[in-house]
Amino acid sequence: MAVYTDVDDDQLAAFLAGYDIGGLAGYRGIAEGVENSNFLLDTDRGRYILTLYEKRVKKADLPFFLGLMQHLAAKGLACPTPIARRDGSLMGELCGRPAAIVSFLQGVWPRRVALSHCAPVGEALASLHIAGDGFALRRANALGPAGWRPLYDACAARADEVEKGLAAELASELAFVEAKWPKGLPEGVIHADLFPDNVFFLGDAFSGMIDFYFACNDFLAYDLAICLNAWCFEPDGQLNATKARRLVAGYAKKRALSPAELDALPVFARGSALRFLLTRLYDWLNHPPGAFVKPKDPLEYARKLRFHRGAASLAAYGIERTP
Repeated sequence: MAVYTDVDDDQLAAFLAGYDIGGLAGYRGIAEGVENSNFLLDTDRGRYILTLYEKRVKKADLPFFLGLMQHLAAKGLACPTPIARRDGSLMGELCGRPAAIVSFLQGVWPRRVALSHCAPVGEALASLHIAGDGFALRRANALGPAGWRPLYDACAARADEVEKGLAAELASELAFVEAKWPKGLPEGVIHADLFPDNVFFLGDAFSGMIDFYFACNDFLAYDLAICLNAWCFEPDGQLNATKARRLVAGYAKKRALSPAELDALPVFARGSALRFLLTRLYDWLNHPPGAFVKPKDPLEYARKLRFHRGAASLAAYGIERTP
């Protein structure tokens, strides 16, 4: 359960006094999510999401995250809108934690990714990249290539506890992406974590995206590669080329990809698989006994990484590069 900090009625009522959203009608913890404590909050005026930011989210980054959601929502992207306090600020303090309230989005996330989900996700990601243009704040990608070697160093000695030979495989992959990482491609605000549990649908229709707490500035095509990994693989670790083709086509419908960006997708996909393998491996090896949240299996991303290593060209992803 992803509620790390308990909140009682009196504490919450005092916190809500700083907002103009009505009186407390009810609230309950939300079990999904791994970074923060989240609550479904009902007042006599409507429904909201309350988030208490735990230790893994730096308070100094919150103006970027909250300001970005405010900017994107104003541009028409379907995402949570931070609710301003009476003093105009977007953040307060509750139970000794930074805390914010955002609007509630209708919809459910897809437990099983269908072909019908992929094009709308591609379109939504492109819309985010377009809407993010002009956002004044910047945040470096702390989990970009520069952050992967420290993660590897922290895991290498024990990686073979998870799978024999994994440490050597990671060392080889890290050397590859460090040498081959693209340069000079279009950059902007990226979501960096647009997994199925961060995207809502009503039926087959996209209804919104959430969880911008890994958002940062990086290559736009890298964000698309993260989605290729998150949305287009089957449980056996093989890519579903039809899903990949629909995802990329949906993206290109809103924002055209340059030939250089298309050519970079296999390396970006390989690098993003390495990124999630390393972060999952670190959490797996450093999981405290009795923790609320079960760590995710790092070997899921080892299988994806092996697919990318064997992919000779864009054709392996079902994607055609037109001149």
